[in-house]
Amino acid sequence: MDLVHFRMVVPAGLTRPAVDLLSAHDRVLNLVVLRGSRVGGGDTVECDVAKGAAGEVLDRLRGLGVDRAGSIAVDDVDMMFAGRADRIAADQPGVLLQAPLWAALEARIRAGGTYPPSFYLFLVIAGLIGSVGIMTNSQILVVAAMVVGPEYNAIASVALGLDRRHRRPVRDGTRALTAGFLLAVVVTLAFSVVVRAAGWQSEAFDLGLRPVAHLIGTPDFFSVVVAVLAGVVGIVSLTEARVSALLGVFISVTTIPAASDMAVSLAFTDWRQAGGSLLQLLLNVVVLVVTGVVTLRLQRWLWRRAARRAAARRRA
Repeated sequence: MDLVHFRMVVPAGLTRPAVDLLSAHDRVLNLVVLRGSRVGGGDTVECDVAKGAAGEVLDRLRGLGVDRAGSIAVDDVDMMFAGRADRIAADQPGVLLQAPLWAALEARIRAGGTYPPSFYLFLVIAGLIGSVGIMTNSQILVVAAMVVGPEYNAIASVALGLDRRHRRPVRDGTRALTAGFLLAVVVTLAFSVVVRAAGWQSEAFDLGLRPVAHLIGTPDFFSVVVAVLAGVVGIVSLTEARVSALLGVFISVTTIPAASDMAVSLAFTDWRQAGGSLLQLLLNVVVLVVTGVVTLRLQRWLWRRAARRAAARRRA
């Protein structure tokens, strides 16, 4: 059974309401109160909560003002052996055992929506790796560029901002994506110009045999389908903290390769290919953001519906 551990620093005046709330909930176990443990006054309250009920419990605690007057730390419980936990798991509908903790999901997305210098550095490095893959017709290097690129974190942050109608993450994410891709294209363009001048590109590429570049710079119906599916997988993998699935999103979407191909095409004066790559880049980013917003809202609706139906069955 999946459990979530809550550790709270609570002002003395809120300890009793918080403890009453937790002790009355049938999905809470291992409730511990340490009186006067906080320097300057206050208590420490800890408990474990079934994952499916963690969101509800957290909302109630925040409704009491525990997070504003004190603090709430949330951690996953890797393993626990307890008879009561087994009984809770047996009593709770299976679908709700894995109900996501939405506050934790949003916190993960917000944490990824920060843009230190390394964000731009990784974009530039990914663009350079992608350009080498394009000029040598190496699909492995193009895939490596997809993995290195950090742009999906910004895309997810923009999607969450639109979903929650918060302007700042939308503004910051859009600005970071625009500046980051521009920087990657400029640096990759300069690198590609040097490669062309020195004649280091592969002979096949020089003769016009460019299967990798052609695939990247030719957006079509299937590009939209892949972007939509990758967007769904990306948000669901963030919801369920599935790192391997999220890595698959990085490999599926041609944002970085499109930026690399645009720079290489400009260096080799292939204007049509450059235009196709630009369209591919814009198409993928827009589809990923829109799909992210829709998937977030659909997931919330489905989980709330499942919770209501489970509650109705329990009352019956």
